Amino acid sequence: MSLFSFGKRGQIQNVPKSEALGSVRGKKNSFWEFMRRFLGSVPLQEKINFARHLSVSIKSGMSLIDALKLIQGQSNSKKFSRLIGIIIEDVENGQFLAQSLAKFQYVFGDLFVNMVKVGETSGNLSQSLLYLAGEIKKQREINRRIKGALIYPLIILIATIGVTLFLTLFIFPKILPIFVSLKIQLPFTTRLVIQFLSFLQFYGLYLLGVLVLLFILGKGLLALRRVHFFFDQLMVSLPFLSQVIVNITMTSFTRSLSVLLKSGMTLVDALDIARGTFHNLYYQREIERMAEGVKKGESMARYLAQNHRIFPPMLTGMIQVGESTGNLEENLSYLSDYYESEVDETLKNLTTVLEPVLLLTMGLLVGFIALSIITPIYQVTQGLQIK
Repeated sequence: MSLFSFGKRGQIQNVPKSEALGSVRGKKNSFWEFMRRFLGSVPLQEKINFARHLSVSIKSGMSLIDALKLIQGQSNSKKFSRLIGIIIEDVENGQFLAQSLAKFQYVFGDLFVNMVKVGETSGNLSQSLLYLAGEIKKQREINRRIKGALIYPLIILIATIGVTLFLTLFIFPKILPIFVSLKIQLPFTTRLVIQFLSFLQFYGLYLLGVLVLLFILGKGLLALRRVHFFFDQLMVSLPFLSQVIVNITMTSFTRSLSVLLKSGMTLVDALDIARGTFHNLYYQREIERMAEGVKKGESMARYLAQNHRIFPPMLTGMIQVGESTGNLEENLSYLSDYYESEVDETLKNLTTVLEPVLLLTMGLLVGFIALSIITPIYQVTQGLQIK
């Protein structure tokens, strides 16, 4: 049995199904490790443009190589342009597009590579790329909303730290000699600030070194899969943060699974690829277990119902209906839109909670430092009035 794909000159040709469905993961050698460090990350907008422009070019009848060369000339990123140049060389040498993309899986991701693979094997690469462009665009919008929701709280936090350090390190030391020369009994708040300044003076560099060391150690530990897994599991267990993580994860999961199923992929293969799109290792393990159950003939809904703590009842119910009626793809698409709106609502609530907390913290810190400065001055002026 043969399927359609793009050959050496980018024209559609018949290829054996076993070859087309073969592994698209490139071999990890020193050259590709070097290219990974050299190319670095690529903006999401570049990947959106790549998928959309390639889809339109192929649909218009342009050969794959000519389409890639056209996109390379239009790219605003020099790194991405070099990457496309390598892909063009691979396709000219007879490789499948998915095989070449797999060498840059750290750039494109599992979903992108496998959707291109499905498109090539089915002869519907243009439609697969169009799906990808839409999905990456939605992913970018979610990332923007998350960052936008955290900007204002972050500004307040930075302002709080900046004002506190300015009063503590610049204003207070200039007034302190006056208090010492008057030999008055300083208030508790003032003595506490003096102790803090003395600590920074003698141990500040050590403290900075310890913080940097802890940061590096934390990054190193998170690189260990077991530690990363338990960290992700902890994040899902936290009261408020877990709601944000669950909604974001369900948005990504349902949308990816819907697109993969619509492309004609089996449920087991779609679950395996969708699992690879998660950054949360705890969810990765749960989806892997779900896929194993599906292989044995079990339904997704049954597994989801047994893990209602991390899989919301809404998800379980809609998937159960989709599996019963044969409309699983449509239900998953609806769920992705639903959880995307939930993410928006959760982020708004998060911002609403964080803003007053941070403002109150800022007021308390600045007020404490101001009180430490003003109280001794008030005592001195009171003593002068008595005399």
